Order: sequence, then structure tokens, then C-alpha cells
Amino acid sequence: MPTNRRSFLAGAGLAGGLGTIPFSGLGSTVTGAAAVPHFGPKAGQALLSRNENPYGPAPSALRAIAETAKMGCYYADRGLQRLAAMIAERHGVMPTQVVVGEGSTEILCAISLAWGREGAILCPDLFWDTTVLYGERQGVSSIRVPLAEDMSVDLSAMAARIGDGVALVQICNPNNPTGMLIPPDALRSFAAKVTPQATLLVDEAYNELTDRPEDSSMIDLVRSGADVIVCRTFSKIYGMAGLRVGYAITSEANARRIQSHMMSFGGNIAGLAAAIASYDDTPFLDQSRSAVLEGRAMILDAVGKAGLTALPSQTNFVFVKVPDANSLRDAMAERGIAIRGAYGSWSGYSRVSTGRMEDVSRYASALPELAQELWA
Repeated sequence: MPTNRRSFLAGAGLAGGLGTIPFSGLGSTVTGAAAVPHFGPKAGQALLSRNENPYGPAPSALRAIAETAKMGCYYADRGLQRLAAMIAERHGVMPTQVVVGEGSTEILCAISLAWGREGAILCPDLFWDTTVLYGERQGVSSIRVPLAEDMSVDLSAMAARIGDGVALVQICNPNNPTGMLIPPDALRSFAAKVTPQATLLVDEAYNELTDRPEDSSMIDLVRSGADVIVCRTFSKIYGMAGLRVGYAITSEANARRIQSHMMSFGGNIAGLAAAIASYDDTPFLDQSRSAVLEGRAMILDAVGKAGLTALPSQTNFVFVKVPDANSLRDAMAERGIAIRGAYGSWSGYSRVSTGRMEDVSRYASALPELAQELWA
């Protein structure tokens, strides 16, 4: 299969096989007059604020959705079992060590509650903390550790906070919103220090976009019997954010504990069918990754032309150092380009996601101009 993006986009149109549901290519919407306006970017908007991957779902996933839609009257437990078995086989664990949920968010929220009732959650003070915040609203306590001076996760400082009151240590690797990857050897050494006292949760939502995904993952620690939970998602490289499929790999005991705190059962047929069909779709995954990396390179080039700098990213977004993130967000919005504003007190960093190439191009053209207007 050709590896350049243009061939990829053109080739995806040959996917066919969707019956009466037209499919015009990768990143397009399954058409329908009533459905299309309710999802995706607004008309004319370059949506680069949400870490979505518009190059999915894969053609194989779309075919599976179309072919199984008529089975939507049935609960999806057999499909869930099939996907869990596929994940287990790939990673050398038992299916009973795999938990599949409505996106990794459901699983992370369940973990927050299950472990948060036993003790505090230790975490960096800047990471994707939505699920920890969910736990806090239910009475869970957290201990937040400042990032290191270079904006990396300060593992030494976190290890120093481990004590009898900590039940869970939660890390996102690569981190969101910084995009930075914790070196695998450093994270494994950290795990050896903390897991005798607390469970280590590693959210690997962006793992497949790292330079060396297999080496960067902590799934080998699960196989070795360490008290580690690894979470993954189909929302990023698979381009299935709206189909809500995620999973965790951990010990059988931890898996049962997570499942006891989850709200859904069985999943949804559309998401599971898409996940099963595209899980081993290597040509799509390779092309999806290539397109994301091309978009990221365009963003970094624009950052340099604007006289700015950015943190090193191994994700589908970039954390750009700016004088004022909110003013840049507002100025971009005036041009129909959506990016993130300040994360709490971190007003000096602006996160922008990769997206459709034409949208990334709009951002790349606007950034040097706006940097000149706002801060020259």
C-alpha cells in the first residue's frame, strides 16, 4: 500500500462495500441528511483543539459498522468478548486481564473510584486529569506533584510522596497536554519503587504515535506480575473518538475490581464492530500515523517561523510556548481555527492538535502572522 498521504487519501475511496451508505474517503463522514450536521467541526471551522484523528475510522471499520448496524437490537457482549480475546492475544495476557469500556474514560473513572476509596491518587499537577476530577467529585482525594522545570513529569518528586495514604499513582505517557514521553527505562525504575506500595496506572492513549510504541509501553510489567494497569484507547490512532471504545490490561484481580465500578455492560455494537475490524488493520494504522506525523511537522515548522518554541511531542498535538495562550486562542478563533487556551495557571503554553491537513495548513499560515500582531 502506498505510504504517502495523498495516495492514502485517494486509496481509501476504494474501500467500498458499504452497501447503501456512501463513503467518500478517509476522514469523511458517512452521509445522511439528518446526521451529518450534528457531528464534527462546524462549517468552515479548523478543529484543532480536541486531539481527534480525522483520518479514521478505517474503511475496514466503516464496513463493519454498516454490516452490523442491523444487529443493534442485541446486546454486544459476544463482540466485547471477541475484542478482549484479540487484545489479550496480541499482548500475551489472558482475556480475563483485559477490561473493555466505553472509551478509556469509563475505565479510568472506575479506577479512580475503586482505588480512591482505599486511599489518595498521586499524580502530576498537569496531565489529563478529567477522571481524577471525577473521583474528587465523589469524595476521592488526590496529591498533585509539580512538573520538573523542563515540564516533564518529575518521577523523583512523585516517588518521594509515596506513603501509606497513597493507593494509586496515575501517569499519562506521553503526557497530555505537554506531549512529552517519559523515557521507558526511567518509568520502569519508577514502577519498581512504587508498586510494592501502590498500584501504578499508566494512561497510554497516545502510545501508538510514539517513536517506539512497544518499548514505550508498560504492558511488559503487567505480564511480569507487577501491580500495574495500562489503559489504551481506539480514539486516537484509530480515529474512533466518537465510537467510544477503550481498554485496560492488568492483573485478573485488578480487572475484576475495575469492572465492579463500571457503569456500562457489554459496550455498543457499532464501536465494538469497528474496533474488531480495524484492530489489526496495519496498512490503515501506518497511514494514519504517517498523516499525523506530517501534520505535526507542519505545526513545528510554523512554530519556528513564528519565532516560538515548543516542547518535544510524541503525540498528535504540540504544546507551544507563547506569551499568552488565551489571546492566541481568541485570535485563532476569529479566523475560524479552534485551538486550546491556557491550562489553569499554565498560560504560557498553547496546545494545538493535528487534524485535517488543510486545517493544519490554516494554522501554520496564521501562527507567524498572529505572533507578529500579538507580541511583536
